[in-house]
Amino acid sequence: MTTLAERLGHAADTKYVIISCDDLGSCHAANEGVFDALRHGVATCASLMVPAPWARHAAMQAQPTDDIGVHLTLNCEHPAYRFGPITHAPTLLSGEGGFPRTVDDLWEHADPAEVLRECRAQIERAMAWGIDVTHLAPHLSVITLRPEFFDVYLELAVEFRLPIRLPSTISAEQAGFPFRRLAEEEGIWFPDHFDHDWRAGSRDRVYDAVRTLRPGVTEIHVQPVIDSPEVRAITDAAPLWIDDHELVTADATMRTLLAESGAVPIGYRTLRDAMRAE
Repeated sequence: MTTLAERLGHAADTKYVIISCDDLGSCHAANEGVFDALRHGVATCASLMVPAPWARHAAMQAQPTDDIGVHLTLNCEHPAYRFGPITHAPTLLSGEGGFPRTVDDLWEHADPAEVLRECRAQIERAMAWGIDVTHLAPHLSVITLRPEFFDVYLELAVEFRLPIRLPSTISAEQAGFPFRRLAEEEGIWFPDHFDHDWRAGSRDRVYDAVRTLRPGVTEIHVQPVIDSPEVRAITDAAPLWIDDHELVTADATMRTLLAESGAVPIGYRTLRDAMRAE
């Protein structure tokens, strides 16, 4: 079978790395941090949380060269910072306003038909705002690992002809269904390697991922924000997000490790364009 590296036009042992920024649009601090990481740091792409309060601002700040996907969002995990669906979706609302805070709450109540309508609307709104959508990446992986919601994910990837984020550290047996094979059968591309066990501010995680890059395409995700009273009021994890920003914009060790890895930095636009061409 032809490897993803070969389908991108290089030898099978070529290493590619995607440094992706999640939660663009979640707050003003995220917009500033993500765009700084894309334009002056080592980040290669980002994903936009369309329902979030600062998503429109992010779209207005975006440039045509920015590699931006849609961070399909069905949860709002913060206790006091709330936002919800952009469609009429009663099963996607919590009793305290906005999206459910936990994945289990969403899985227990969400109607797959409402999930499909909401996620499609998020993609279409990003496109209407002028975003050249490059990929899909679910927030908190909520529609990746449940068959009834994965069907939605895959249907939208096929409909909009977009590559997707899929974990490589969870087996089909653990998930209970062959999610990677199903995507392959539909002609949808995804990175070879992606560790979904993400922790903000974990420099060791990122350093280790870069040091141990394998042939193929590896995605490493971070959540960069600038320091501000706003983001510190949203979550106690703010210092970790702030550290992610420093890591991908100003950390000399990170740049050295990337250079020493010999990996080719790419964004999802590279995958999307090659997938569509094929």
